[in-house]
Amino acid sequence: MLYEILAKLQRKSQISLLKKHPNVSFKGIKLGISDHFILHENVKKVTIGNGVSFRNYVHVLVQQNATLEIGNNFFMNNFCSINCLDSISIGDNTLFGENVKLYDHNHAYQTHPDFKLSHAEFTTAPIRIGSNCWLGSNVTVLKGVTIGDNCIIGAGCTIYKDVPSNTTVINHQELIFKEH
Repeated sequence: MLYEILAKLQRKSQISLLKKHPNVSFKGIKLGISDHFILHENVKKVTIGNGVSFRNYVHVLVQQNATLEIGNNFFMNNFCSINCLDSISIGDNTLFGENVKLYDHNHAYQTHPDFKLSHAEFTTAPIRIGSNCWLGSNVTVLKGVTIGDNCIIGAGCTIYKDVPSNTTVINHQELIFKEH
């Protein structure tokens, strides 16, 4: 009973955060348990369509001057995350399986004269996901990718290049069985 009360208060807190932000607009969203939105005070724009549902333990980060656009009837399953430093758009009627991750950025690094990895500087490029797409469990979409309309991305895929509309992508791996 106490857990249900706390979960309800947490959902109200996240809705309140979205409502108070001057650059956020949304119509009708449904939040699950322990969803977490981190929105920089100077985001460029966040729009969330009607009939959007975030299941449980979802994490959404939108940094300064970034844009996040989510279409109507979008569904995000448990443990998914959106990490937006540049621009991410997701079309209507798209759904994510569990643990889908979107990253529109990489850490900046150099290899000459010495290898250096930056913890605070990033390279960025927009992510665009079309309408009527299904991203299966454990899919990761990297910066600069466009996924066309009507695509299915199979479980476990890492998408690092564009996917044309009306395409199914599968993670082709061989299972090797050895007798002991």
